[in-house]
Amino acid sequence: MGKSSVTANLAVALAREGKDVCVIDADVYGFSIPKILGVEDEPTVRNDKIEPPKVLGIKVVSMGFFVGEEQAVIWRGPMLHKALQQFVTDVNWGEPDYVLVDMPPGTGDVAISMSQFLPWSELLVVTTPQHAAERVAQRMAAMAEKVNLRVVGVIENMSYFIGDDGKRYEIFGSGGGAELAEKLGVPLLGQVPLEQVLREGADEGRPVVEYAPQSESARAIVEIARRLDEMEPPARPSPIPLEEAQRLSPLGERQPGLGQPGEAGRQPGRGVPSSPGRSTPIPLRLTPKKKPER
Repeated sequence: MGKSSVTANLAVALAREGKDVCVIDADVYGFSIPKILGVEDEPTVRNDKIEPPKVLGIKVVSMGFFVGEEQAVIWRGPMLHKALQQFVTDVNWGEPDYVLVDMPPGTGDVAISMSQFLPWSELLVVTTPQHAAERVAQRMAAMAEKVNLRVVGVIENMSYFIGDDGKRYEIFGSGGGAELAEKLGVPLLGQVPLEQVLREGADEGRPVVEYAPQSESARAIVEIARRLDEMEPPARPSPIPLEEAQRLSPLGERQPGLGQPGEAGRQPGRGVPSSPGRSTPIPLRLTPKKKPER
């Protein structure tokens, strides 16, 4: 569905408007945000906190900074939960205006864990015009309701392609994004066309919003960012109880720290809380990988 390229370019669009933006690449198994954004620097550690690299004014953290490009991440729920917790609490994020979290496909442990770490965050559903994809995306929205996250909008990616003849071709059909938005009772924030420059930018680490701002896809994403920024911050909901989180976990295991968001944290907004609370110790400590010697 292209959710990672949408996340990366949305971050760039917000940063270009002077917002303090951070991106958490929560797709631990299929991380791609560093590649799409063209991050060349590695994170460093200072005073026991991870200093995230910055690109185009955006702070970024990803599992790609801690494992090799070809290395598979094979973790069960508790280890995954702990790594995500470190992404939130052990990184020096400062006081961002926006934290964009690139989620993996599906409704598994990552979604449950992040809903606990950031219980007053909002969910943007990325889909394509194809009705089969729309039904898949709807399941993510149903999960959000289960864990008390508010869905605020739908973004339709790969909506159409404009050929050399100037005609608009709906390669993946039409109407999926609008239909999903209507079902969820939220706005369709925008339709991002399928363009070669968007794909090439993702492959080369040159986000289209920064490097091809006059393209159709860049203009669409900038408009989505504008509409998102005009929305009211969410009211702070109550996190789901521990027992419910355990029941929702596909592994059926006790997830450390779930249901214990603690008292510290930011007021309602779109930033990172200062502390999501205590957790059961797990023997995991992420450290930036060393650059190969030349």
